Amino acid sequence: MKVNQEVPDMKKLINSPETVLADSLAGVAAAHPDLRVDHANRIIFRATPKAAGKVALLSGGGTGHEPLHGGFVGEGMLDAACAGAIFTSPTPDQMLEATKVVDRGAGVLHIVKNYTGDVMNFEIGAELAAAETGIKVAVVVVNDDVAVEDSSFTAGRRGVGTTVLLEKIAGAAAEEGRDLAAVAAVAQKVNESGRSMGVALTSCTVPSAGKPTFVLPDDEMEIGVGIHGEPGRRRVPLAGAAEVARQLVEPILSDLDFTGAPTIVMLNGLGGTPLIELYVMYAEVRKILDAAGITVARSLVGNYITALDMAGCSVTILKADDDLLRLWDAPVNTSGLRWGI
Repeated sequence: MKVNQEVPDMKKLINSPETVLADSLAGVAAAHPDLRVDHANRIIFRATPKAAGKVALLSGGGTGHEPLHGGFVGEGMLDAACAGAIFTSPTPDQMLEATKVVDRGAGVLHIVKNYTGDVMNFEIGAELAAAETGIKVAVVVVNDDVAVEDSSFTAGRRGVGTTVLLEKIAGAAAEEGRDLAAVAAVAQKVNESGRSMGVALTSCTVPSAGKPTFVLPDDEMEIGVGIHGEPGRRRVPLAGAAEVARQLVEPILSDLDFTGAPTIVMLNGLGGTPLIELYVMYAEVRKILDAAGITVARSLVGNYITALDMAGCSVTILKADDDLLRLWDAPVNTSGLRWGI
């Protein structure tokens, strides 16, 4: 007699939902000797701080978006990243501790994705740092998602893919010795010039929940989904890559004029989509941009800001100039991005 066995909702390579963040940070420390992990405060630092007199960059957020942010700590990008629980903001105490450690005498730039918890906690952390230590802190809030104006996690547009490009470009500006105001200005310029839009083919499963965050039928997709599984613009029938690309790119192009300047384009996987499909999508995105007369000067394809195991992708387009391209091309040495070293 065959016994029916209930299939679990969640299959993950973890020890327990309660220890997944600590266990992950232990793995980061073991895998990357060029990083230093403060396990008590859940902060990832460069093992060797940058030179004195240079601006430091600090970011962070809930885990589950890897390689963002910890994967971008290193030469040419971040000096530290604060890790919150999955899809949960780090605490102000984490921001305060990280700010004190990374400051090299020239101030610290906080890079914050526009989610209510992140914005509030980074603001408190910056105020504490200024009050306790006098460290100069500048803040840039990334809000590049054209999908929705407000969501369950935000007031205003969400901060998504442009965060990766901003951390790279502002990191290069800091490495070459620009002061805090100048690095913040570059970061703000990137934010104002970048737009993103995503699509989900499946939900993601948060370990503590043990089941998918939302139900998405096999024949439907969510256009404009957020990186925590927040609803997007609309739920539509599943379509081929060319049509999906059109539904992602057209709202971006309608929101900002990208003609007459070089662009940096990122086709980003959300964690559960194989690279072969991401390249299929990038080919379709390029067809649309070429037809629109948009010059693609640099491109990036892969998983850079994810949503755990969500199948889907996002498109980010940044309107650049010679300075931004030069900063993009500058050497970077992190676990998530590496070139020119």
